[in-house]
Amino acid sequence: MAEAIDRHQAAEGQRDQGLDGRRARGVTLGNPKLHTARKNAVEAVKTEADRYAANVLPIIREAQKAGARTLREIAEALNARGIATARGGQWYAQSVANILERA
Repeated sequence: MAEAIDRHQAAEGQRDQGLDGRRARGVTLGNPKLHTARKNAVEAVKTEADRYAANVLPIIREAQKAGARTLREIAEALNARGIATARGGQWYAQSVANILERA
């Protein structure tokens, strides 16, 4: 066990020395366009969430027409119909509220 720890620490030291050398030479570490990548990722997540909300909203409206009045009742109706959330989970009052807010 101690031998494995020693090997791990030695590898960390080599990695750190390599990174320090690159920094000293002025090499940019990491993604130099991280702000752009992050912005694009956030935009993609929001677009997918909007798409999912648009698809599930008619089903929520049907549940409301069928008599579901509270967010909890709507969530129970969606779960009873076997409709999964965007991530494949169960519906709760807050997840219904999030969809209605997005719509």
